[in-house]
Amino acid sequence: MYLNNLSSIKGYKKCSKRVGRGIGSGLGKTCGRGHKGQKSRSGGNIRRGFTGGQIPLSRSIPKFGFNSFLRKKNKEIYLSDIDKIKEKIIDINILKKKKIINRKIKNIKIINSGKLKSFFVIRGLKITKGAILSIKKSGSLIE
Repeated sequence: MYLNNLSSIKGYKKCSKRVGRGIGSGLGKTCGRGHKGQKSRSGGNIRRGFTGGQIPLSRSIPKFGFNSFLRKKNKEIYLSDIDKIKEKIIDINILKKKKIINRKIKNIKIINSGKLKSFFVIRGLKITKGAILSIKKSGSLIE
């Protein structure tokens, strides 16, 4: 095998389209652009989503939804989650240490779901009315 015997596979190299080279080429005169109109002119391109002056689909479809930045910083915790902690005093730092909540979370609200079996002192957390009743029934304190 010699270098002069090597050739590329048939169909591997594609010849570039030679436009404007006479009738016989099939792409003479108008060069495959058709007659008249914006797309036949040089520099005549139409932006994506343009529908000829009609209201585009992207604007005619109704918009909805909203992402609140506060949602990422707030978290709800169940009483059953608090019951798993061995600590007696519960605040935001202990919940972060025990990895019950993410370190980025700023506000926590305790929700009444499950029952407290042991004594706790809860400091600096928001609590729902139902959760307050459950906490007081168990004999725990809220500060």
